[in-house]
Amino acid sequence: MVPTKPPTVALPFWVRGDTNAFFGFGVNVLVNVLTLTGLCVAVVNLPEGEVFGTILPALGIALVVGNVYYTLLARRLARREQRTDVTALPYGPSVPHMFIVIFVIMLPIYLRTRDPVRAWEAGLAWAFIIGVIVLIGAFVGPYIRRYAPRAALLGTLAGISVTFISMNPAGQMWRTAWVALPVFALLLIGLLTDVKLPFQFPIGLAALLVGTAIGWAGGAMSVPDVTAAARDVAVAVPSFKLDLLLTGLGDMAPLLATAIPLGVYNFTEGMSNVESAATAGDHYNLRSVLLADGAGAVIGAALGSPFPPAVYVGHPGWKAAGGRTGYSMATGVVIAVLCFLGMFGLLATIFPTAAIVPILLYIGLLIGAQAFQATPRAHAAAVVAALIPNIAAWATSQIDNTLAAAGTTAATVGDEALNGAGVVYDGLLVLGQGAILAGLVLGAVVVFIIDKRFVRAAVFAGVGAVLSFVGLIHGEKIEWNANGPVALGYLFVAAICAVFALGRPAPRVPDPDEAELDRRHEPPAPAVSTAPATATAPPAPGGPADGTRPTSAVNG
Repeated sequence: MVPTKPPTVALPFWVRGDTNAFFGFGVNVLVNVLTLTGLCVAVVNLPEGEVFGTILPALGIALVVGNVYYTLLARRLARREQRTDVTALPYGPSVPHMFIVIFVIMLPIYLRTRDPVRAWEAGLAWAFIIGVIVLIGAFVGPYIRRYAPRAALLGTLAGISVTFISMNPAGQMWRTAWVALPVFALLLIGLLTDVKLPFQFPIGLAALLVGTAIGWAGGAMSVPDVTAAARDVAVAVPSFKLDLLLTGLGDMAPLLATAIPLGVYNFTEGMSNVESAATAGDHYNLRSVLLADGAGAVIGAALGSPFPPAVYVGHPGWKAAGGRTGYSMATGVVIAVLCFLGMFGLLATIFPTAAIVPILLYIGLLIGAQAFQATPRAHAAAVVAALIPNIAAWATSQIDNTLAAAGTTAATVGDEALNGAGVVYDGLLVLGQGAILAGLVLGAVVVFIIDKRFVRAAVFAGVGAVLSFVGLIHGEKIEWNANGPVALGYLFVAAICAVFALGRPAPRVPDPDEAELDRRHEPPAPAVSTAPATATAPPAPGGPADGTRPTSAVNG
């Protein structure tokens, strides 16, 4: 019988679970845009007219184009694999880069020149360089992903999630716990169990409304603030700011020291997020993802936004919430409209921060758990190893911010005084530089040592030596011989592994459950049917088409 193409699966643009994911993810992006708006105005002293009239509309263009693209990418994947449970990748302004471009790039220039526009120009040039590096990474990243073990990729992602995504929201929550904890409880019940609200009311919206009501009833919000913010609402249309970008690029040499490692960080994080989505069952083409992320940063910079967008951590969370393909496009469009209308100043006075940030802690919990659930139990130590550089980077950022608030720096206090107080600042600083790449290298070395694949361990240790020597990891800037002692340490590790490889030890025998893990994370074979064309399509794997949460979704 001649093979025939199976009938195209019915793929709705919106299912019930998209509503939950939309309110959850939309609130996530809302928080981040509110944050970057406050940073521009309060830290760099950019005029509100430029922030609301240029930067946010430019970001809005990048968000709507990017989220529509990822929606179409998800629908193409769903049709190719004949499934209705494909979830689009989440996309928004990169959270770590929001703080880095403000505090590392723009603020020093503003403090030196007292000219916020000069600082803005440098931020645009920096974001543009980041985008170019990510575009280059689109052709390098797939090979890294092919050879890097899953524990290393997911462990680095969990490190970001536990530290930079979870800890600050957790601190904000417990500062106003009477508002935040009820919201957090509602999110946990609605997104981690099969309990549903009456009339299928979206749990994300319910949590936001409950937290907002508690905040207003408790006096945490102010009517005069809302009235004042409402007067500033105005329509803004994005336009190209090539003059600002070109001026910033005219003095781009000082920017390369941070742009190169952070561009590498971007495509490494993109690899980890694609691996995270694959763990949850959705196998996206890494090159397509990185090309979109790089293009988004370049276009955003040309329009006036110094905040590179990227695929977000959290795909498994939105999949577990029932999100499919519609939530991503809806989020991009709604946030873009709010940017064009200049609504973010008003929204900041309506919704309490404590009612919004619990969704970030939920994502942190889910991604941290996934790193252990989706990797072999024997590799748990490697996951922890990949976590450690990110914890070190977060710890040093907290120390630096604390000392800055006291009007001093770690260099002024001195390593001897810090070490005497039990603060190993110098070691944490070295460990945390280039944390994403460092976690990937360290996690991979531990995985291959556990598996007794000593040649591969030696190769990754050698890569760690090279990256340390040029400053991409464990170095404060890109330069030749950035950290020779650390590079030498990695070379010693490579030599030790090479010696053990000479004994040709038998590789570790996988546990019985590892074969099932590998089967789940391999891309499925294309659907081929030998049935007559009139046959009905087989049910989609992973759950019903109405967007309800498959029981296995949280576990990847």
